[in-house]
Amino acid sequence: MSEWWTYRLESFLLFSPRVYWRMFELHNAALWPLQLATLASGVVIVLLVLRRAPGHGTWIGLILGVLWACVGWSFLWNRYAGINWAALYVAPAFGLQGLLLAAAGASGGLACDRRDVTGRLGLLLVASGLAYPLLAPLLGRPWISAEVFGVAPDPTAIATLGLLVAAGGRWQPLLCPIPLSWLLLSGLTLRTMGEGQALVPLAAAGTAVALLILRRAPSSTPA
Repeated sequence: MSEWWTYRLESFLLFSPRVYWRMFELHNAALWPLQLATLASGVVIVLLVLRRAPGHGTWIGLILGVLWACVGWSFLWNRYAGINWAALYVAPAFGLQGLLLAAAGASGGLACDRRDVTGRLGLLLVASGLAYPLLAPLLGRPWISAEVFGVAPDPTAIATLGLLVAAGGRWQPLLCPIPLSWLLLSGLTLRTMGEGQALVPLAAAGTAVALLILRRAPSSTPA
């Protein structure tokens, strides 16, 4: 038997890149045209933030809460777990994140009413989450394998972190760990597969952490 120190991360990978991306193709095909609705909900969230609509935080929390729960159930539990048993343990965390987001929205903890530099950069993170499907053709994959906000976990986590940066508030310490942990896990998985896309979730997580730290700096005051 080989010694444990001779193993690399690739030794623990349960699937090939072809199987991984095929999973997204099957998932998108099964849910189409739901992707149009989830993307539209993302646009609605951005419009609510930009217009500072009354009670927008409540609606944002409700929308994101539903999407996180749906991604946890439909993708992680019913799809990803078929090739990676560990997804069964991650899916409940997505459900918990959905509940936390809904509770934060209901209590006014997701009001994106600050317009400082970090808040604007947070909205750019939201936009990058909505534009995430473009990575598929840019990296030579078919559109059917694209990862869509509200359907796939990576863009959902990135957009959510962007909103948390823009919102701030006492709920941040509870709402950030799960999206950040997922992006680190996803980036590590993609890196293990040798996919250049690994840099995207890792960079998004790093950017979100930097912005969260900057928001708490004394010089970061509301605009």
